[in-house]
Amino acid sequence: MKKIKITKVKSVIDRPERQKRTIEALGLRKLNSTVEVEATPQILGMVRKVSHLVKVEEI
Repeated sequence: MKKIKITKVKSVIDRPERQKRTIEALGLRKLNSTVEVEATPQILGMVRKVSHLVKVEEI
């Protein structure tokens, strides 16, 4: 499968609890932190839910 690089670009302060947990489940902690993950349907769904908080790049 393809890999994608996800970078947290906005804070989760004042966001719904569900979005905070989704960001945490993706492995993103601090601002500008980056993770590389496989582009599975589950991960892509999570990214879609918090797309306004992250930046996604294909590797």
